[in-house]
Amino acid sequence: MVRTRLQRCSTCGEYGLATRCKECGAAMVAVSPMKYSPEDPQGARRRKRLDVGSKEWLASLPTPRADGSEEE
Repeated sequence: MVRTRLQRCSTCGEYGLATRCKECGAAMVAVSPMKYSPEDPQGARRRKRLDVGSKEWLASLPTPRADGSEEE
């Protein structure tokens, strides 16, 4: 199922509304991310699937800079 109407070809970069590119036949991908909602009805299910809070999940998060400098 298409998340947004506007799609972009993953190969040649053409834009369109279909799931396949008219120019090269490659797959089209959504141009923009899905909309965010604070009342996410699937949020609990997604967090459970990703095992949010586990040691593996925490290790996968990006870490602050290691050079010791802080941004002010």
